[in-house]
Amino acid sequence: MQKTLLTFVDDIYEDLELWYPKLRLQEAGYAMTVAAVELKTYTGKHGYPARADALLSDVASKDFCGLLIPGGFMPDKLRRDPKVLSLTREFFDQGKLVAFICHGGWIPISAKILKGKRATGSRGIKDDLENAGVIWGDEPVVVDGNLISSRTPLDLAPFAAAMVRFLDQQNPAT
Repeated sequence: MQKTLLTFVDDIYEDLELWYPKLRLQEAGYAMTVAAVELKTYTGKHGYPARADALLSDVASKDFCGLLIPGGFMPDKLRRDPKVLSLTREFFDQGKLVAFICHGGWIPISAKILKGKRATGSRGIKDDLENAGVIWGDEPVVVDGNLISSRTPLDLAPFAAAMVRFLDQQNPAT
């Protein structure tokens, strides 16, 4: 039973959107690997550091039970990385969790996995989501199959709870 998630990091990630779910998932018995282009410490929008545990080039979706994509301006940079897009598609195609919040939706947009799906995100990318074929929902959390999306840091509690529920259903206690 896999109980480790993958998350992406780069500079100007949204601090709370990485750390709140990471800590909440740890409380629920899940681990998280933080992957980036380089093994170094990255700085969030509000100055909080996040150290990469793994190189993006070395990670494989088969080793994880889900993917968390925090927002900030980081997703706009990482959506140009072919490895990030292929990983995102793999998680989606394998039916594993793909959770994104705020501007994190930019990566699933570029991975072309959202057409015809229900999702939400920051109002700042609402048009981008709709242009990618999303059925927009202005709700704290939108769940469509293995996609879980949320709007802003104000919605982190229900977002993290939805992630834990999904993962617990996929990984029942033995």
